[in-house]
Amino acid sequence: MDAPRRFAGINWRGLYTLCLKETLRFVDSWMQTILGPAISSLLFLAVFVLALHGEERMVGDLPFLEFLAPGLIAMTVVQNAFANSSFSILVSKLQGNIVDVLMPPLGAIELTIGYVFGGVARGVVCGVTVAAGMALFVPFSIYDPLVLLFHAIFGSMMLSLFGVLAGVISDKFDHIGSITNFLVSPLAFLSGTFYSIANLPEFFQKAALFNPFFYMIDGFRFAFTGHADAAPIVGVAVMLTIDVLMFALVYRLIRAGYKLKA
Repeated sequence: MDAPRRFAGINWRGLYTLCLKETLRFVDSWMQTILGPAISSLLFLAVFVLALHGEERMVGDLPFLEFLAPGLIAMTVVQNAFANSSFSILVSKLQGNIVDVLMPPLGAIELTIGYVFGGVARGVVCGVTVAAGMALFVPFSIYDPLVLLFHAIFGSMMLSLFGVLAGVISDKFDHIGSITNFLVSPLAFLSGTFYSIANLPEFFQKAALFNPFFYMIDGFRFAFTGHADAAPIVGVAVMLTIDVLMFALVYRLIRAGYKLKA
C-alpha cells in the first residue's frame, strides 16, 4: 500500500477523502439537506409577502424584501453549516463508526479541517440554492462580491466549527437539539435577519453587537445591498477572531480525543 502523501505534516490524501466523504454525505440526501432548507426559507419569504404585506414596507431607503432576502440566505447558510458538522460527528459516535475515522492515519488537523469543510460546503450550497429561488421573486443584485464570498465562507466556517464542537461534546440527539433550540436558533433570529437593529431601543442595539451572528448577517446584507448597521471591517475582524479561536479549541479537543475515544 502506498504511504500517505504528506506535505507540511498534513496527510493530504486522507484529508481529501474525508472532505469528499463529508460532502457526499449531504449530497446523497439532497432532498432533506438542500431542498428542504430552501423551501423553508422561501416559506418565510412568502409569509412576509402574503400575510404581512412586506412588499409595501421600507427599511430606510431599501424595499423590505430586498432587505430581508440576504438575511434569510445567511440564516440558511449558518443553520445548515452547523447541522452538517454536528450531526455527522454525533451520528458516527452513536453508531460506533467514529473508529473508522480515528483509525486511519489522520491527525487532529485533518479531522478538524475535514469536518469543517463539510459544514462549509453544505452551508454554501444551501445558500446558493436559496438565493437562486429568491431571485425569482426578489429583484436583488450583488453590491460587493468579495464581501459576499468572505461572509459566505467564514460565516459558515464559524457555525461549522461550532457544530463540530457541539458534536464532540454531545452524547445524544437531545444535547444537539438543546444547543440548536436554545442557542443557535435564538442567536440567528435575534441577529437582525428580519429587522435593522437601528430600529431597536438603545440597550438592545448595544446587546446585538455582542451577537456574533449579527456581524455575519449584517455583512451578508451589505454585500447584496450596500446597507450595513455596523462597519463592515468590524464584522470582518470579529468573524476572523472567532474562527481562529474556535478552530484552536476544536483542534485541541479532537487532538485530546475528548469524548471520541473509548
